[in-house]
Amino acid sequence: MGTPAAETPAARDALAALAAELRALPPSCGPVRLVAVDGHAGSGKTTFAGRLSAALGGAPVVHLDDLATHAEPFGWTGRLRTQVLEPLAAGRDAAHRVYDWTLRRFAGTAEVPLAPVVLVEGVGAGRRAVRPWLSRLVWMELDAASARRRGEERDGPRLAEFWAGWAAAESAHFAADPSRPYAGTVVDGVTGRIAPGTVGEPSTTPLTCGIAGK
Repeated sequence: MGTPAAETPAARDALAALAAELRALPPSCGPVRLVAVDGHAGSGKTTFAGRLSAALGGAPVVHLDDLATHAEPFGWTGRLRTQVLEPLAAGRDAAHRVYDWTLRRFAGTAEVPLAPVVLVEGVGAGRRAVRPWLSRLVWMELDAASARRRGEERDGPRLAEFWAGWAAAESAHFAADPSRPYAGTVVDGVTGRIAPGTVGEPSTTPLTCGIAGK
């Protein structure tokens, strides 16, 4: 078996270049360069965010699955703003409650230390309410059907009902509030390769820090 694309020297060099570029961006949320990793569920966001965090020397990662709930899969913007974005914008460490998907309630806390670059990963990370806080939006390029198949294979039949409901909610979200058009960096969700021409390409609209509503 060959070396996965995400582990090749060329891929590591591209990731290092992206990390260097992100560090050089103007801060967008107080002293922080906030970077979103968005895409369909199952598109590889968590894996890529982990790789990018490592390339950035251990940048903090906020996982939106920790802020979403069964009742409100996309109702996390207020929690993200008050528990994470506003403290970081004020130059302070942040912390947020963590939702337990088994207990179906918030049961825990995750620390988000102040850092030059902080990553936010999850479906809708680049949504309209978050974009004013972002320095860069990264999009994982994998179509919804393929991403769903990957997710269902990963999670097994016990979560089939969840995936059916999630797919409908995700489709409605992106129809009303798409992230892809605002991405400055695009990553292939299958290979993990950063698309040529997107490293160093600014987002299609200016992104500056501000307080966004729900």
